[in-house]
Order: sequence, then C-alpha cells, then structure tokens
Amino acid sequence: MRSFWNALPSEGRWLLSTVAVQTLGRGMTLPFTIIYLHEVRGFDLGFSGALMSLIAITGLVVTGPGGTLIDRLGARRVLIAGLIAMIAGCALLAFATHPLVATIAVMLIGVNFGVSWPGFNALIATVVDGEVRQQYFGVNFALVNLGIGVGGVIGGFFVNVDDPATFTAIFLIDAITCLVPLGLLLGPLRHVRTQPAADDTAEEHGGYREILRRPAVLWITALTFLSVFIGYGQMEAGFPAFARQVAEVSTRVVGISFAVNTAVIVLLQFAVLKLISGRRRTRVMQVMALIWAASWVLLGGAGLLPGTLAAAIGVIAYMGVFAFGETMLQPTVPAIYNDLASDRTRGRYNAINSAAFQGGAITGPLVAGVMLGEGLSGWFIGAMFAGAVLVCVLAFVLERVLAPAANGVAVEV
Repeated sequence: MRSFWNALPSEGRWLLSTVAVQTLGRGMTLPFTIIYLHEVRGFDLGFSGALMSLIAITGLVVTGPGGTLIDRLGARRVLIAGLIAMIAGCALLAFATHPLVATIAVMLIGVNFGVSWPGFNALIATVVDGEVRQQYFGVNFALVNLGIGVGGVIGGFFVNVDDPATFTAIFLIDAITCLVPLGLLLGPLRHVRTQPAADDTAEEHGGYREILRRPAVLWITALTFLSVFIGYGQMEAGFPAFARQVAEVSTRVVGISFAVNTAVIVLLQFAVLKLISGRRRTRVMQVMALIWAASWVLLGGAGLLPGTLAAAIGVIAYMGVFAFGETMLQPTVPAIYNDLASDRTRGRYNAINSAAFQGGAITGPLVAGVMLGEGLSGWFIGAMFAGAVLVCVLAFVLERVLAPAANGVAVEV
C-alpha cells in the first residue's frame, strides 16, 4: 500500500483519499431503494423494479453524448453537471410519495450515473498509467465498497419501513455526500485536463462506430453487460427483493450482508491484486464467473428455508462469496477498456464500458422484478447461474481477439 501510494501523483491521491466518504451516502440507500419504493411508498413491486431500471435507462441515454463531451470539454465539467443532477434527484426522491415524482427523481439520478463512470475513469486514466492504473482501479473499488458497506450497516440499523422519515433522512444524506466530489472538482482537481488543448490540431479519430468495429471491444462489451446483469444489476433489486420476499429475512440482515460484502472486498482486494498481476485478465474473469455461480446456489438455498436462521446465514454467505468475485472484476474490465483506448478517445471508450454496465443494470432489475413478482424464484436463480456459465464462455472468446498487452500480459520488446 505504501509503495502504491508513493507512486501516485497528488491528483490521484486526492481522488483516492475521499472515495469512501463520497460513497457513504450511496451505501445507505443502495440496499434499500427498492424496499423504500415498494414497502414504504406502496408502489407495486414490478413498478418499483421498473423505476430501478429507469435509473440505468437514463444513464444509458446520456452515456454516449457524455463520453463525447468528456473528450471535447473535459471530464471535470461533465462530472460537475452530473453531480448537481444527483443532488437534486436524491433530495426529490426523499419526499417522493407520487409515482411521477419518483420517476423524475430516478431520472435525475440516472443522469449522474451515466456520466460519472466514464468521467471518473477518464480522470483516473489521465493521472495514472501502467501497472499503477490497474492497481488504482482495484484499490478504488475497495474504497468504494468500504463507503457503501459502512453506509449499508448504518442504513440497516437506522431505517424502519414503518417510519418513512428514516428513509427520507438517508436519501438527504446521500445528496449531502455528493458535495465532497463536487468540492474536489471545483478545488484541488480544477486544473486536471482530459480534453485536448485548444491549440491541438491533431485529427480526431475513433468515433463510436469505428470503436465498436473492433472485435475486442464488442466481446468485452458483451461480457461487461452480462456480468452486470447477473451481478450488480441484481444487488439493488434482485438480491434485496429475493432476500425479503423469498428468504424472508429482515432489513437488518440485508444491511449486514452488504457489510460482509464490503469486509471481504476490503480484506482481500490487495491480495487478489497481487495474485492477478501479470496474469491474463480473461482467465481472471472466468474464475470470477465460477465464484458467482456458486454464490447464486447459496442464495437459492436460502430461499428454500424462509424466515429461518439458515436463510439469514445463506443470504449473508451469498454476499461474501459474491464479493470475492467482485475483487477480480473491477481491476480487469476498466483496465482493458483504457488499455485499448487512446488519449483522444478515452471518454468514448469509457462511455461504451458505462453503456454496457447500464444495459445490464436496466435488464437486471426489470427481469428480477417480473420473475420474483410472478413467484418464479427458482427460475430466477437458475437464470443467474446460467448467466455465470455464459460469462466463462465469453471470456474465452475475448481472449482469442484481445492483444496480450491489453489482457494484462507483459510483452517483451
């Protein structure tokens, strides 16, 4: 950790040192948004799942233009606009008793999600490079989960479905924590440039159509989409809904499970980074997929024993095993995209990554809401398991078209 920290420029240290604080508010709302919409505000479970998907739909719509604006205007300006939308959306959702108000709120949140992924990744790739860049993505992910996990624990013990004011409070806190990255962008990071200089007359190349013609980009995008569909797309909707409606565990157990998720990531991320250094990233993703397949088996077992201690243990174990797989995904996929990109197309490459992420986040909650709402819990678990197996297949195909350097293998010159 000390050598990694010393290798970072001051801008990288600023970005990394505040990550956990930035994500604390997000952690307080992440596990409970669908519970809030369904159990507190009384929206239908299917509609609640659709609202969760709308966050990603909005993000997907703005991601493409956002990536282009990042390359032309710079990540800082685009991120500032996104954070302002996030603050407004969280504040509005805190008091959303009508479906229309909730719809507007989640769309504002989606605007930020659409630009924050490519924006912050472009900033990271601008200030760090080489092996440190892959390490940075891994460490950043661990700190993001530290903030989310601590927030999840606080939220799990604080929120009460019989007291809407507790949910109002956590969404307002989420809005307040967005002021931290906003302050960074307006202060210490105000001089960081990700766009070309005004006098740079070099020909701009690498539009979306050209980028997507590259086989490696197509396969990594498909792999990212499916990984999010069976992973993060279910953490906000499928997992909490299954835990509450099928396994019948308490909101406290849901909060604890997110804390376990965080603990595993924080404790194992550096060890995993050491293990995967110099190894093919596609092989790492295959191992990740097998681990995730096992995690879904655990959650399915919890659903067979609803309302019991065994169900609670199964729900918590699912998140622990799933977290182990996460430590292998986040250092690899963003690094592949940024190793494929040039400095002039980095915003667009990260926007494609974000679009794949948002695509999985759209279909994930939607499918989960429909299947669990119709009582198809067994089929839901089976679909997630099959998706993990397919991720292994996609990683194998990607390896055949991905340059060794972008796959994390050192190439001797």
